[in-house]
Amino acid sequence: MSKTDLQKKLLNRIEKALQELDLPGEPKTLYEPYRYALSVGGKRIRPMLTLLACGLCEGDINDALPAALAVEILHNFTLVHDDIMDSADTRRGEPSVFKKWNENTAILSGDVMFADAYRQLGYYAKNKSFSKDEYAAIHEVFSKAIITVCEGQALDMEFVERRHVKHEEYIQMIAGKTAALLGAALEMGAISAHASSQKRSQLYELGYEMGIAFQIQDDFLDATADPEKFGKRPGGDIFEGKKTYLTILALERADKAQAALIQDTLNTDDPEAEKVDQVLDIMKSLNVLKDVSEEVDQHYKKAFEVLNKFTPSEYQQELEKLLIFLQNRDH
Repeated sequence: MSKTDLQKKLLNRIEKALQELDLPGEPKTLYEPYRYALSVGGKRIRPMLTLLACGLCEGDINDALPAALAVEILHNFTLVHDDIMDSADTRRGEPSVFKKWNENTAILSGDVMFADAYRQLGYYAKNKSFSKDEYAAIHEVFSKAIITVCEGQALDMEFVERRHVKHEEYIQMIAGKTAALLGAALEMGAISAHASSQKRSQLYELGYEMGIAFQIQDDFLDATADPEKFGKRPGGDIFEGKKTYLTILALERADKAQAALIQDTLNTDDPEAEKVDQVLDIMKSLNVLKDVSEEVDQHYKKAFEVLNKFTPSEYQQELEKLLIFLQNRDH
């Protein structure tokens, strides 16, 4: 997806603001990892959504920037700590913070990122154009998102050890890990524009539906996408023994023999390709692939319906382009 002029403008604002964060030079072991975590890139989708939501609600983008920074710093904090929990050596093609330094340094640097994310919200307490209720609202939305993200991560960790996971529980997990922060990013942008509670709720719903669709779509593409585009062989999650929305649905619909084959394949280290293909065939025969594809489309449809309730503008068009790009992606 090529960047539009508006995207470039907003991304430049975000990057400039991140670079200008008032971070001390000492202690180096605290702030160097913080700077590094922000410097290794990322698409900046969440802060971009905050700025777009502000513009969509006819607000001043400058007022949305502190909220956008809070969201992006928080997101990167979660990645620093996730990498520790997952023992991930790399992040975005570069050494993870805990790998480049050590686990204790990564924990502490993540902690200061968490605190600094909250500090950005002080702008709304000090700026007289924002009421106490608006400051309380943006603080509450942010805090609730953090709690929900942590709940999602906890469920994800629990699922690794559990033999049976219901598909409703899986949706709850991805709602926490992905959808909640996207929804909060958009709602915080609306609050920064002094938007009504109705518009705030609508924008949260837009982010929620976008997040659910994106994560289920990832699971679907793992089983169906062109390996040259997706970057790994079809059924890569099955080879790795991961519980996905597709395998969970397949297990719920399978007979005893089919369920045994699926479980055996997931529990086997480096299973044979023939076994993985059999699992994929079971998914097809049980209409899992068809139904999941339709479910993804339904979530995107709901997102488009919410977006169409807003007055047409360059910000609405930008969000529409993003949704179209995400819905049509093949990797």
